Order: sequence, then C-alpha cells, then structure tokens
Amino acid sequence: MKPKNCFSTTLLCIYLTLLLPTLISSQYCQRTCGNLHLKYPFGSGPGCGDPRFHPYVTCSQEKLTLTTHTGCYTITAIDYNIKVLYITDPSMSTCSCAQPSKGFGLDWNAPFSFDDNNIFSLLDCSITSSPIYKPDGFYGGGNSTLVPLCDSKGASICSLLYSCRPISALNTPISTCCVYTPVDLGPSFEMDLQKLKCTSYSGIFSFNGQVSNPQSWEYGVALKYKFSVSNDYPGACADCERSNGVCGYTGDYNSFICNCPGDRLNTTGDCLYSPYWSHSLRLLPWKMGVWLQIYSLALFLGWIS
Repeated sequence: MKPKNCFSTTLLCIYLTLLLPTLISSQYCQRTCGNLHLKYPFGSGPGCGDPRFHPYVTCSQEKLTLTTHTGCYTITAIDYNIKVLYITDPSMSTCSCAQPSKGFGLDWNAPFSFDDNNIFSLLDCSITSSPIYKPDGFYGGGNSTLVPLCDSKGASICSLLYSCRPISALNTPISTCCVYTPVDLGPSFEMDLQKLKCTSYSGIFSFNGQVSNPQSWEYGVALKYKFSVSNDYPGACADCERSNGVCGYTGDYNSFICNCPGDRLNTTGDCLYSPYWSHSLRLLPWKMGVWLQIYSLALFLGWIS
C-alpha cells in the first residue's frame, strides 16, 4: 500500500503546483495614502504599483508626493478614469498668495505629460530681456515692436489674476503677464522662470464653473500619466484588485506580484480570500470551484489509497 500512498501524494502535489499560483515572500502595500485611494500604477512604496512610477510618486507620512528635478509637490487628487493626477506647487502664485518661484518641470523620462486643460500665467516677465518677447522684424525700419509669444486669448486671464490683491501688489503692469499653454513649454515640459526672466507663475487646471471669479479657480498642475503604449489596464492587475489585492512587483526583473491583505504571502496570481469590513474572511465565489476540485481530488486519492 505504501507505493499507492506515494503515488497519491505525488499526484496531489503536482496538481496543486499546477493549479495554485506561486507564493513569494510577503511585503506590505497600502491601499490608501492619507485620503487618496491607491490603485495601479501608483503604490505606497518600493515593490508596490508600477516600478516606472515609484521614483516619482511616493507615500510618506500619509502624504502622496510627486518628485521632479524642480522640487516635491503634494498630490491632491487622482482621476483614474481619465488617468490624470493633480498637484499643488507651494511656490505658485494664486489669488490668495503671490511669491517668487523658479518654475516647474518634468523629468524627460518620467511617465507624465501636461494635461491639455492646464493654463500657465507667467507673471512679472521682463519686457526687455525675456525670450517670450522678441522683436518683430517683419516691419523693417528702425522701429521694431516687441511681440509676446503668448496666447492672445489669455489677456482676460491676466486681467482677472491682477484683480487679486496679492498679485496686484507686485506693482507690475499687466503687459508683463503672459499666458502659456502646455504646448508652448516644448517637448521637455520645462518652465524655467529664471531663463524666461519671469518672477512667478500661476497654474490653473479648472475655472470651477466661474470663469470671471479667480478666487474660485482651482490652482495647481494637472498631469496625464501613461503606463503602456496603449494604456490598457493590465489583466493580471485587474484580477488582483478584483480579489482585494494590491498590484506590485519584485525581483531583479520587476516581475508582477499581487499583494494580498493581512499576513498572507504574496502571489503571482491573485488573492484566494477577500477580507470584509468586519475583518472576517470568506472564500471568493469565483474561487469556490478551484477548492471544490482540490477537495474532490483529495477524497478520490484517499479512497484509492
């Protein structure tokens, strides 16, 4: 009978190996950072989310932060449906506060780009030395005029910004305000105010339904993110999150893992159990068939042995 027992045990081990996902060493990935919900491609730390985003987006002391070569910026919201995140720049001038700034830029290899809804107003730019003003040589003669490389439709935005007390306190003419759109920042997405000879800037990503009231505008920067050529959600990650897991990566090749809740090991597939608010555990319905197969096989092997 021992050979039968050995055969049964071997068969069961092979079946379980093929059926169940590989388990690997555990690591903890948070589902939230402060009041922000974390989903792929973002993660709470190394090994969580997509490895291409971790150097730029991190969670520290329950605050989600974007880091670029120009500074660190608090992420205030993420819209996973349109794949856009929103940040605040503490050096930005708004209707509440005007201050000098060095500008804002994105790393050339970062998986981000400016959202088309962004409007950037450069403030207190030097008319005589800023590169956004250049002589118009088409008119000839010795009386060249200066033509700003700004959005001609942005004059009203400058006027409204200068109606704010902190910005009007700069005591500079409105003509030194220039509205830039993201396309004007060039392929490097760089807004270097020192090179542009401007003192500060305002970033607006929404008028909040009140175009004529700058105090109600939403100030900050909206950034689009992209995690693949087609930007399709990875199927393995969708299965992981459906089973209440958190997508992550591990190893030298950043292989996909699913970080399961509680103290259980991570898996290369998805989580077998799903915790509920009561902290109880129950088997996921779509996994019930798997365990019924295992149970049936175990009974069969027990019977033939």
